Amino acid sequence: MAEAIVIYPAPLLTHQTPMAEFAKLLLTHHPSLSIHILIATTIPSQLPSSAIPPNITCHYLPAVDLPPSSTGPLSLLFDAIRLNNPNLRRALLTISNNYTLNAVIFDFFCTRFAFEVVSDLKIPAYCFCTIAAGSLSSLLYLPTLHNRFTENFQDLNVLVDIPGVPPIPSSDMPSPVLKRNEWYEIFLNISTCLPHLTGIIVNTFECLESKAIKAIRDGLCVPEYPMPPLYCIGPSIAYSTADGGDVPYCLKWLDSQPSKSVVFLCFGSSGSFSMQQIKEIAVGLESSGQRFLWVLKNPPLEDQSLDQDLNSLLPQGFLERTKERGLVVKSWAPQTAVLNHDSIGGFITHCGWNSVLESVCAGVPMLAWPLHAEQRLNRVLMVEEMKIALPMVESETGFVCSTEVEKRVKELIESQESDSVRQRTLDMKRAAEVATSEGGSSRTALVKLLESWKLK
Repeated sequence: MAEAIVIYPAPLLTHQTPMAEFAKLLLTHHPSLSIHILIATTIPSQLPSSAIPPNITCHYLPAVDLPPSSTGPLSLLFDAIRLNNPNLRRALLTISNNYTLNAVIFDFFCTRFAFEVVSDLKIPAYCFCTIAAGSLSSLLYLPTLHNRFTENFQDLNVLVDIPGVPPIPSSDMPSPVLKRNEWYEIFLNISTCLPHLTGIIVNTFECLESKAIKAIRDGLCVPEYPMPPLYCIGPSIAYSTADGGDVPYCLKWLDSQPSKSVVFLCFGSSGSFSMQQIKEIAVGLESSGQRFLWVLKNPPLEDQSLDQDLNSLLPQGFLERTKERGLVVKSWAPQTAVLNHDSIGGFITHCGWNSVLESVCAGVPMLAWPLHAEQRLNRVLMVEEMKIALPMVESETGFVCSTEVEKRVKELIESQESDSVRQRTLDMKRAAEVATSEGGSSRTALVKLLESWKLK
């Protein structure tokens, strides 16, 4: 029988896309391998068909009925994954009837539930991490921290020592583990599953996170168990300009701007701000005198009644006063294409790991403004360890005033400190190119992973 692997991403576009890119990467090294991607259909924002080449088979799992208790995105996500376990089992059994199934690679978020199914079917189980190695370190070390501390991380007010990463303020630990609630228990369960997998695949590269990677491989993050092999195969990112054939107006606008002069503000697929925060950003941008391209989403539902246009979201006259040096676009821009444009001089980002890698691959320095998930921990890694970003400084409530926005935007474009960060980011861009080239660390890791499957 032909040989195959199954890839099972979480039902989130930001997780499906890098796993689809990973599937393409595998095929460049072993074109005859049959790759099957299982896609849960419960949550909207599914992987566009254009992202999948014809030699990869997508299996859309049947829809599941979510319980009424599914409130909030994290609850919705884990309920969808849990309820899809019977569908996952059926899909794996069907595929294994026609192929020799060498491995199942599931998303980090799917670990708790998918591992039960895959291990029961005695198929080698791998986790694909769409997070930084430093964030993975914190997760692997969570059982140790769980035994060391009894209070919630959000209440500790201490620096947390985690192998391979700088000391982390306890309040900067990933948001799902800040309080000892049901989400904390799920992530604790994930962390105890990971050492028992056949391997862990991470979308990062050695030079960017050498300390965290070494700490994981040396077993410092999981002192009780031997660590499975760690395969750092990144950066694996998707490049696109738009869904259609037309060049987006924002790219044409960038063509008219000087080299390295524009600050790009974009906060991920779910990053939105209150009306008050939007106004502060606008005032800060205007006062900074810098050129900018700002992707602006509507504020959260509790802060607005209807879909609002830009004029109603922004201070009166802002668009007219800044039209010579700024552009605001609603909801979306082709981020990788923007970051790789010569006019971009800096990136204000929510610190989502996909965005960090895209900025590194473009050689663009960052201003780190985390919003949720593990992004506050990423900021510590980016600023203190990787040295590829400057920090945005928030108040105790998380609010950022206009003077802080103005100050940091100027620093990102003009300061000596940003020159150092820019050079470091350019160094990491070149290191990423080396890592993914013949003989590079990521290419070698990918080859070792394929060799471990003993493919014919």
